[in-house]
Formats: sequence, structure tokens, C-alpha cells
Amino acid sequence: MRVVKQLGFVMIVALLGSLVVRAVQWNAPLTLVLGFAAAAATVLAYRWIVRRTERRAPTELLVRGAGRALGRGALIGFALFGSVIALMAVFGDYQVDGWGSASGAVALLGFSAAAAVTEEVIFRGVLFRVVEGRLGSWLALVLTAALFGASHLLNPHSSLWGAVAITVEAGAMLAAAYVATRTLWLPIGLHFAWNFAEGGVFGMSVSGTDQPQGLLLSSLSGPTWITGGDFGPEASVFSVLVCSIVTVGFLLLAHRRGNLRRRGVDRAGGTAAPHEEPRPVR
Repeated sequence: MRVVKQLGFVMIVALLGSLVVRAVQWNAPLTLVLGFAAAAATVLAYRWIVRRTERRAPTELLVRGAGRALGRGALIGFALFGSVIALMAVFGDYQVDGWGSASGAVALLGFSAAAAVTEEVIFRGVLFRVVEGRLGSWLALVLTAALFGASHLLNPHSSLWGAVAITVEAGAMLAAAYVATRTLWLPIGLHFAWNFAEGGVFGMSVSGTDQPQGLLLSSLSGPTWITGGDFGPEASVFSVLVCSIVTVGFLLLAHRRGNLRRRGVDRAGGTAAPHEEPRPVR
């Protein structure tokens, strides 16, 4: 019942925020402001419903240390997508054709913020935590990663391979980032920076969605297994390889910190006992 309440409340707030953001039809200043407002509303909704249903402080979304964790996540996200683009460029499959749209990049900044916060709170904050409390970290990672990938089958230009790629490179990696740090801020920053770099900077389609042009006017050529085709670079084998390496790194860090949980250890599905502080992000 608790997961239903949390998921339902957060999804309603997130849906309303998404509708408002989409209603302004990519108007740059409005999308920027409303996107960040929707992200803030989702965070506040999650913190409120966790306190109400679990009777604990939402330690996974503490205000203290949020900026540092977001920043580190953003650096990782930009570096990861930059690596993917660099590999494509080496193979001659990514070309910069000129400058794109600064206003489009501004709009994508707000849109990326809303999307990253919403998806991380729902998939890692609610679903992963609850499943982990019952089945342990490994099964929670596999199941929620698969669900995250399957949810992208609803996107334009989606395919089974695209969903599998998202499962591995995003669903598993972002869950591993949460387990390693026990904070949602770092995966939020990583998710945001990856999406914004993809669409807002390098001018690529983000998971097949229609969007304005980013800072760079660019194009892809070559086999679909390298470029991702119409779905975008997230369906590229380079994305899967690069993110898989980082996923392993996060899981090794989680093991070293003792953050991996066995089945049934935490029946409440919480991040930590009410009197505990989460491990710092190092």
C-alpha cells in the first residue's frame, strides 16, 4: 500500500508538471522556468509523501550536500556522453554542421531538469527502494532497470534494441549510482547532464523524442548499431559499452562501502534507519 501511495502521489505531481511544461510548446524562458519548477515540485512531493508514509526523514534527498552530489553527477553525465560522441566522431559517424539554436538549448535545459528528476524519483526513489527492501539490491537493479527500459518503448522511433540499450546503460547504471552513494542527487545530476549534453549541446535526439535544436547543428551517418538510428545515440553500442563500464565501477564502490543489501534485510524499503545518516558522496 505504501508504494502505491508514494508512486501515485509522485506521478500525479510529475504528470501535472509535465503537462504544464509541454503546454508552453518549447517557449525558451517559460520551458526553463517551468521545467525547474516541475523538478522542484516533484522533489517536494517525494519528501512529503515519504515522511507521511514511512515516518522518517527522506535521507536520500537531503538538502545538505545536494549541490556537491548534483555537480559530481553532472560531470559524470557530460563526460559519459562526450565519450560516446567522441567515439562516433573517430569512426566518422558524427559531424558538426554549424551552430544550432541557443533558445532551443535553454528550453532543453528546463525540460531535461524536469525529466531527470521525475524519472529518478519514480524509478530509483520509489520503485528501486521498495523492491530492494524485499528482494535485495541485485534483483531490484535487474527488475527496475528492465522496467525503465520497457517504459521507453512508448517513445517515438522506439525498438526492442533501444529498450534493451536503455535498460543496460541507464536503468542499471543509475540504480548502481544510487546504491553506491545512497543519495538520489548524484543519479539525478548524471541523468540530467547526459540528456542535456545529448540534446541541448550536441544536437542529438533524446530517446527518439521530438525537440528543438540544441547548441550545435549536427548529423549522424553510418550503421544504426553505431549511431542509434532515429532513436538517437542511446541506441548506440558505444553508449552501452561506456555506461556498462561505469555501472561496474559504481557496483564495485557500492560493494566496498557495504551498500549492497541482501534479500529481506530491509523490509521497510528505506534508505537508512531514521537515526542514521547516509554515506557521504566521495
